[in-house]
Amino acid sequence: MIDPKPSTLATRAAARVALVTCAELPGLDPDDRLVVAPLAARGIAAEPAGWDDPAVDWTGYDLVVLRSAWDYPGRLDAVVRWASAVGSRLANPADVVVWNTDKRYLDALAAAAVPVVPTVWVAPDRPTWAPPYSGDVVVKPAVGAGSIDTGRYDLASPRHRPLAVAHVDRLLAAGRTAMVQPYLSTVDSYGETAVVYLGGRYSHAVRKGPMLDGPAVDEPGLYRPEEITPRVPSGAERAVADAALAAVPGGAGRLLYARVDLIPGPDGAPVVVELELTEPSLFLSTAGGAAERFAGAVADRIGARTGR
Repeated sequence: MIDPKPSTLATRAAARVALVTCAELPGLDPDDRLVVAPLAARGIAAEPAGWDDPAVDWTGYDLVVLRSAWDYPGRLDAVVRWASAVGSRLANPADVVVWNTDKRYLDALAAAAVPVVPTVWVAPDRPTWAPPYSGDVVVKPAVGAGSIDTGRYDLASPRHRPLAVAHVDRLLAAGRTAMVQPYLSTVDSYGETAVVYLGGRYSHAVRKGPMLDGPAVDEPGLYRPEEITPRVPSGAERAVADAALAAVPGGAGRLLYARVDLIPGPDGAPVVVELELTEPSLFLSTAGGAAERFAGAVADRIGARTGR
């Protein structure tokens, strides 16, 4: 059979996409490697490139896709400057990166009537703080990744309460904003549901097992290992995830990928824990066809941007 669009494959043969990593993890994450072959089948060469590597010519790529740039919490200003410099080639867009790397976006979601975990923010310019909840709480930085520098504290415990305060104070002393949230105990049995979207469409979901069992400790590396298994999200979870994406500035249609992490609240209804639009793990290995769907979304984005 004659290919009705022979020019499409011919022009795509020269397409290049950068899968953005960082100096500490310069190679592709095992999950991201799964998209290389489906992209190659579409005539698109994919290669890792460190966001802060001065030797990389970003103008040589048709698309620059943020993947495992997980060192950004300590270098956010530099990452934002880099993202802005890459410009229209970047997915997700630079303004989304700016909005999403600070978890105070939860306030914007709440203002749009999206159910989120209630959060108290403690900023360096307003350092007066007292534990706002009873029972177990989670303390973590507003700019953070991989559950690093995150701890769980029982405020009823004479040992934990001062540790929670000390955790907040440590973040403030480093010039970082702290966030304090009630610990949702439903995660212990149900886990989190991570709903993944590729090319603006629902792709798949996973269950993330509970991770926090005590105060923050020094963690090697850029992330904590996770317990991941496939999951079919409920209708309520899909609805909340869709609502979260609809609240993204500029609209969800601009997003190449997205992940919405949900936990049942005290009444059992799902609430958003995090909306991951910058460099989320997409768990492509957990769902049949996910890597193909991601490759298709990348190809479509290159086509839309370049006319290829």
